[in-house]
Amino acid sequence: MSEFQIGQKASVKAVMSDEAVREFARISGDNNPLHLSDAYAEGTRFGKRIAHGILVSGQISRVIGTILPGEGTVYLSQSLHFKRPVYVGDTVTAEVEIAAMDNEKQRMKLKTTVLNEAGECVLSGEAIVIPPVHGES
Repeated sequence: MSEFQIGQKASVKAVMSDEAVREFARISGDNNPLHLSDAYAEGTRFGKRIAHGILVSGQISRVIGTILPGEGTVYLSQSLHFKRPVYVGDTVTAEVEIAAMDNEKQRMKLKTTVLNEAGECVLSGEAIVIPPVHGES
């Protein structure tokens, strides 16, 4: 774990497109009309369709599994606190920051955040992971 340090960060941007929302609904079976029907969503507190929260949080997994700590990382836990809606078509930025490391147990605590286009936090949480062993793929 010597290649990592507390405070190290990584992020990705993604559009929560209509196509992504519909594909997630198909794969997950979550066909809630709040995500899929403009007519239904217009009558809700949100006024328009929102992306599935777990689809949005999947961008955190994308960072963890591909950038920081990267390929070979094993998820142990993830807390999620949904703060604001993400509307279909919004661009989000998922950020991961190393908050703590336990070299003895080979564990890492990560601060996880997703921001909307305005820089507002839409999701926050914390992940516990086993980072990859250097040289392991």
